[in-house]
Parts: sequence; structure tokens; C-alpha cells
Amino acid sequence: MSQIQGSEVSDTVERKVGDLTVRIDRLLCVGFADCIDEAPEAFALDDEGIAEFGEEIDDVNRQRLVRACEVCPVDALSVHDTNGKPLAVE
Repeated sequence: MSQIQGSEVSDTVERKVGDLTVRIDRLLCVGFADCIDEAPEAFALDDEGIAEFGEEIDDVNRQRLVRACEVCPVDALSVHDTNGKPLAVE
């Protein structure tokens, strides 16, 4: 956990999307927004310019979601299958 402006914020946020687990490492993200270019329904930038999950992430097809994680230039996004195998590998 990190302290940001007096409140605790998790360094990593995770979301199940179908049979995938998607993680955002908030410490690594620097807001390039390449993930948003690939899947704008799945990701957005918060007020601090850090990636967060979009409201329609459950509607994004698997291939686009994996691709959105792959294009992150700082590897702040990861996606794993039900066995924990990483799918976004550059």
C-alpha cells in the first residue's frame, strides 16, 4: 500500500474479466494511454493520469483486452488466464 495525499491506495488493482485476471500496477503506470488507444472501453485515466478500469471492460473481447495489456510501454498492465499463465508477453 502507498500513501497518496493522506489516504491509502493499493499499488495494484485487479479485476476478473471472463476467464481472465487483469492487473494494473499503479506505481508503474505513467499515463501513456496506449491501453486506451487499444481498448477505450476497458481502460481510462484517473484524475492523476494513472490507468484505471473502464466501465465497459466486461464488454471488450479477449483479444483486444490482451493486446491493450501488451502495448503498455512500462508493463504496468498484466493479464493472466485461469491457471495464472501470463498472456500479455512482449
